[in-house]
Amino acid sequence: MISRTKQKKVKKTSRSATKTRGVIAVRRAPGPAHRAILAFGPLRFQAAIGRNGMTVFKREGDGRTPIAAMALLYGYRDARHRQRWPHSGLDIRATKAEDGWCDAPTSPNYNRPVRLPFAASHERLQRDDGIYDLVIVMDWNMRSRARNRGSAVFFHLARPDFSPTAGCVAIAPAAMRVLLPHLRAGMRLKVVG
Repeated sequence: MISRTKQKKVKKTSRSATKTRGVIAVRRAPGPAHRAILAFGPLRFQAAIGRNGMTVFKREGDGRTPIAAMALLYGYRDARHRQRWPHSGLDIRATKAEDGWCDAPTSPNYNRPVRLPFAASHERLQRDDGIYDLVIVMDWNMRSRARNRGSAVFFHLARPDFSPTAGCVAIAPAAMRVLLPHLRAGMRLKVVG
């Protein structure tokens, strides 16, 4: 149980986060290459990034998180679960069993949402491991969609052990609950090397 003093402190800290310029910063943490710290105003959270760390030269399947400032576009929540998420300034859509994301560089649908079944390589947006219970789409390789520059680079939920991602940024569900009310379309998540 959290004391009233701590509850007030968390609320005050959360309110002061809204006064920031709308940039979420992600920096590498000491230790394994996939460990990071996510900062938003005065808030700090443990994060997981790509299994091979960060890079300025992102390639499809390299297991690295791109060093870039990526706009938050919109999100998805897993419609199978009754989990309640705080209101957000982002458009959060409910996923269906047929929702996927194309990660095949040769497909005209590369790095785009697709309907399943889908012949080319893809990810399902409904996953049994829970990491996509809430997932935010970021503007990485979305406009020009250069082949092999990386796809499905999302901001999503971390596994309980903060194991590495394939190149995404992931935080604990409790941290996402704190951040979500402050997020809005166009806000930037900046990964710094």
